[in-house]
Amino acid sequence: MLPEGNEIAVERLSKSSEKGLEEFKNMVASNAKFPHSNLVRVLGCCIEGEEKLLVYEYMPNESLDAILPDQTKQSVLNWTKRLRIVEEIAEGLRHLHECPRLKINYQDLKPARILLDSKNLKISDFGMARIFGGNQIQENTSRAVGT
Repeated sequence: MLPEGNEIAVERLSKSSEKGLEEFKNMVASNAKFPHSNLVRVLGCCIEGEEKLLVYEYMPNESLDAILPDQTKQSVLNWTKRLRIVEEIAEGLRHLHECPRLKINYQDLKPARILLDSKNLKISDFGMARIFGGNQIQENTSRAVGT
């Protein structure tokens, strides 16, 4: 909670985290350049020595990975809400893929990365995202990513 009353979420990347400086910069840059209602907003960041912090907007409800396996919580996800979730995920990914200046390949979509609030969902964690030039349509990689 900030002094003025705004709630935030802070992610502290551990020093042993596999997310290096490049992935950290991707999380910040992709969010700053591509704001969208279905993407979690990064409000700020800090890099000091080996310390890396990200400050996000606070999402009051759980992620999909906490809801899907729980039979009691699953009941709130009727088919209309499930369809809306799929549509909002697709809309967020479409936004990343169709930006005219740069394109982002998200690469690590899973239920833990889908955060819910009272109105909609937001895709989070862009550490594994790949950023491409505006007219670039493919790239080769020798590094396996994602889960």
